[in-house]
Amino acid sequence: MNSIDYLNIFLGSGAILLQILSVIALGLLFFRPRENRKNFYLDFIDKHFLILVFLISLAASIFPLVYSEIIHFIPCYLCWWQRVFMFPLPLMFGVALWYKDRKVIRYALPLLCVGFLISIYQNFFYYFGGDSNLPCDASGVSCYQHLVSVFGGYISIPMLALTAFFTLLTLLAVAHFYKKEN
Repeated sequence: MNSIDYLNIFLGSGAILLQILSVIALGLLFFRPRENRKNFYLDFIDKHFLILVFLISLAASIFPLVYSEIIHFIPCYLCWWQRVFMFPLPLMFGVALWYKDRKVIRYALPLLCVGFLISIYQNFFYYFGGDSNLPCDASGVSCYQHLVSVFGGYISIPMLALTAFFTLLTLLAVAHFYKKEN
């Protein structure tokens, strides 16, 4: 195994962990019994919300650059659009962390929602599109090249992006809704 394989396994393991933790957070947020108002896990997320979203958005901005600029995996058309909506977030969350401003949710939510929708679209075609070249141009870079494929093909570059958007949206939901019900 080379260093790229180790990076893929590291990022894939992190993505699976974030997916599991995000689903648990959403389950606890929306489906826990009302008589049990306090929850250690949701309290932790709510208390450390700004640092969590900053670190995850920073990682979600740095690692695509590692893949494209260091490893030389050229991003496809949809990957570029997702970058447009992810790259401003570490700056926004960094400023919010500096000023301890939880109102950043209002400004980050539109970027996250659009990026999440693009990511769902890309993942749908990546995993269920068959041999179709849509929506990526067949004459250029295509996300169907499977440059990253670990854990039985479950983790790919589109899945890593989807996980980042999903996790950030989950953290925003916890920070917004959990505080209001307590």
